[in-house]
Amino acid sequence: MTDKPRRTGFISRTLRPWWRLTRGLTLGAQGVVVDANSNVLLVRHGYRPGWYFPGGGVERNETLLVALARELQEETGVILKDQPVLHGLFSNADNFPGDHIALFVVREWERPQVPRPNAEIIEQGFFAVDDVPAGTDASTRRRLAELFNSEDVSDKW
Repeated sequence: MTDKPRRTGFISRTLRPWWRLTRGLTLGAQGVVVDANSNVLLVRHGYRPGWYFPGGGVERNETLLVALARELQEETGVILKDQPVLHGLFSNADNFPGDHIALFVVREWERPQVPRPNAEIIEQGFFAVDDVPAGTDASTRRRLAELFNSEDVSDKW
């Protein structure tokens, strides 16, 4: 099972140049999973530094919500119990030309089991919005400020 995330990361990195040439648009779905104490779930990947919201790419024939549900369960064990709320759709062109990220706020969920660390997600945890770990991605911090500190919403990731 640990081979699959490693292979997926390798495949993703290897195919990125091809995707840039052949796709006009890529789309990802991420979730701001909020617990009863208003803490947020962040993950640390094995293939890039920093802390991020859980989520990932929307696959062919998937809706945003199906992709979000799949990614949350695969990465963190979180199962959606109700419709998440769309916070925004953001251009991530600085990272990948044509890339967009749909960010959802997830307040109704359960997690019967937390996946063990693996090559894709090496660490995860809930953090107070004003006390996220050092190294939390700047875009993740901006989205938290928009959601919890009434900052203006940008259309750029």
